[in-house]
Amino acid sequence: MVKIFGILISALVLLSCNRASTSKTQQPEPVHLRPKLKPDRYNVAFLIMEGTYNTEFTAPYDIFQHTQYRKGIRAMNTFTVANTLEPVTTFEGLRILPDMDYTKDSLPKIDILVIPSAEHHLNTDLKDTAMLNFVKRIDRNALFMTSHCDGAFVLAKAGLLDHVSSTTFPSDIDQYREMFPNLQVKDEVLFVHDGKYITSAGGAKSFEAALYLCELLYGKEIAKSIAKGLVIDWDLEEVPRFIRQ
Repeated sequence: MVKIFGILISALVLLSCNRASTSKTQQPEPVHLRPKLKPDRYNVAFLIMEGTYNTEFTAPYDIFQHTQYRKGIRAMNTFTVANTLEPVTTFEGLRILPDMDYTKDSLPKIDILVIPSAEHHLNTDLKDTAMLNFVKRIDRNALFMTSHCDGAFVLAKAGLLDHVSSTTFPSDIDQYREMFPNLQVKDEVLFVHDGKYITSAGGAKSFEAALYLCELLYGKEIAKSIAKGLVIDWDLEEVPRFIRQ
């Protein structure tokens, strides 16, 4: 009797293990949900990668995303693109799940590309031909190409700033000039707008460059409204800048 009972217990254990194994194998693969992009809006893509700096990413993202709460304007769809769908870790340790993989996904038309600064924008990132080719491809049809802090190095390396004025992070101006001696570099300004290129000194001043673009697209009152919602004193006339449209 004991022997028979032992056989029954063993059978039940095996059956349970088989069910657990079957349950595991039948689990569906996780689905990556793309953001819902509303029609009749500007599509604004943020190019992120390992080592992206928080402020240069979140400052313009906050400004542009808040356009969705203003009436009577063509607001902005905001989303992130990277060379992966795996989490990207910022320089400060924030983990961000990219919305789209520009190396594989079919992307919507991008009206505005934002390039936040990243840790290796002065060295190894500039050797990433897939990333640089993506930037060049978006540039063909984009309305605006923008950078914050050392994101300008990416635009410069892609050859997009050769005939316009630009700026970058104040303490990297000398290296910027050294790496790209033919550029028209502006210092002592917080942002430069030349043609469809807007380059920013970065840091907390990324807010100013983003607010400027909102004022350009929507007018002064909308820009002030967005700034007020983020407790920012906004007056374009008070911002050191260089503008040549």
